[in-house]
Amino acid sequence: MTRLDAKLDRIRKGQYRRSDFIIADAKDPDMGPGLWASGPAREPDGSWTRYRTRAEFLDQIRAIVRQDIVDVMLASLGNLELLLAEGLFAGHAVKPAIRANDTTDIWMVRGGRYAKHPSRPFRTASLARAREAGIDLGLYSMTFNNDRDADVATLEAYGRFREEAGALGFRHFLEVFNPNVETGIAAEMLPHFINDCIVRALAGVAAAERPSFLKIVYNGPKALEELAGWDSSLIVGILGGSAGTTRDTFELISQAERYGARVALFGRKINLAESPLAIVALMHEVAGGNVAPEEAVRAYHAKLREAGIKALRPLEEDLAITEPMLKAGAAA
Repeated sequence: MTRLDAKLDRIRKGQYRRSDFIIADAKDPDMGPGLWASGPAREPDGSWTRYRTRAEFLDQIRAIVRQDIVDVMLASLGNLELLLAEGLFAGHAVKPAIRANDTTDIWMVRGGRYAKHPSRPFRTASLARAREAGIDLGLYSMTFNNDRDADVATLEAYGRFREEAGALGFRHFLEVFNPNVETGIAAEMLPHFINDCIVRALAGVAAAERPSFLKIVYNGPKALEELAGWDSSLIVGILGGSAGTTRDTFELISQAERYGARVALFGRKINLAESPLAIVALMHEVAGGNVAPEEAVRAYHAKLREAGIKALRPLEEDLAITEPMLKAGAAA
């Protein structure tokens, strides 16, 4: 049993403690935005002139796995296959997982317009090849746009995926994005539309095919509490969204845990940080209730100074909560 499985088991049994909060690192941007999302190759003074190469990006993954704090490392099958072959995960409790599908709303390539159209299901990764490489967990994503035909196609593709995954002994966790186009749904109703779509989509799914946990946008305390409280067997997690300030990162983990989330899967908030290792270590402390978000920001800046790394923002600016939903949650 991996560290992930042990935590999921305790959560399902009603034995959750804050140290069981699951942290996952999403190092899969090559499956959506492509080259540029590997992040800038920064110098210690913060300057940069190019994006990271694949080799440099793989080094970032290696460092996070060897740190052995995150519970899940999510990556593209191409990258994960290579890292598993070199034995990276041996001796570490980090669970490898692939992005199992790559719907069109994540195709945010430079100059492209794909993400401006309603999401369409698409899958590059072969589950059979993943199993051959020793991978048995993946992220499957869906986006509901209040469009009958598009949403039916999304659900039909998910059904085919579940059938194939079940035959191969492949588990998944489910990501549900907010709509990527205008839906006609009022802003205050949108979080509840998403909650209803999730419950409706999973109601007819047998236990053997259900996702290990969910990954959704943090749409505020009320919506998160509503979904997390609906069914104790449905473990709810949140995704990271934009990079934001360092306070946004820690505040999101703190608020999500407080209102019922038991998982955080962050991509840009780790990948674009000045020191990914330092921010992961402090995310773990915040999730465990050992450090408050504001205190964690100050500690992070102290670690940057010790390492001779220039912070992207002055401390006072980095202490600010900038994401509207987090501001609302902090005031609640």
